[in-house]
Amino acid sequence: MARINLLPWREELRRQRRTEYLAALGLCAVFAVAGWFGVHLFYTDWIEYQEKRNTFLTGQIRELDKQIAEIRRLEKEKQNLISRMQAIESLQTSRPLVVYLFDELVSTLPEGVFLTNVTQKGSTISVQGIAQSNARVSSYMRNIENSSRLQGAKLSVIETAGRGVSRDAKFALTFSQRIEKSGDGEEEDL
Repeated sequence: MARINLLPWREELRRQRRTEYLAALGLCAVFAVAGWFGVHLFYTDWIEYQEKRNTFLTGQIRELDKQIAEIRRLEKEKQNLISRMQAIESLQTSRPLVVYLFDELVSTLPEGVFLTNVTQKGSTISVQGIAQSNARVSSYMRNIENSSRLQGAKLSVIETAGRGVSRDAKFALTFSQRIEKSGDGEEEDL
C-alpha cells in the first residue's frame, strides 16, 4: 500500500482556517468599532440637540423672566395709580363735608347756645360751649339727632356756672357726621 503524506494538506487547511478565523475576528472587530463609533455619533448628536434645546429654553425663560419683571413693575405702578386715584376720589368726596358740617352746626344751634371750641377727629366732632340753660343744651342735642348729616349726640360734661339770674351752663358734647354714599344714596359713618 502506498503511503500518502497528508501533513502538508492539513497544515495548509490549518493555515487557511486560521486566516479565515483572524479575518472573521478582524471583521468582527471592525464591525464592533464601527458600531461603537455609530452609537457614539448618535448619542453625541442627540446630546448636542438636547443642549441646543436647553439653550433655547434657557433663553426663552430669561425673556419670560424679563416680561414677568416688567409685568410686576407695571402692576405695582397700576396699584400706585389706583391708590392715588382713590385718595383723590376720597378727597373730592370729602371736600364739601366741612361745609356741610359748619352748615349743620349753625342750623342746629338753638338760640342761647354759643360754641367756644369745635374739634374733629375722623367723623367724631367734639364741641364745647356755653348755654343759657340746661334745657337749651337738650334742645341742641335733639336738633343734632334730627339733623340729616349729624348723629349720636352724647353729652360728656355739663356744669352750671354763675349766680343769680345769669346761670350759664358750660358743656362738652360729642357726635358724629353722616356721609351719604355717592352711588346708592345709603348713609355711611366716617
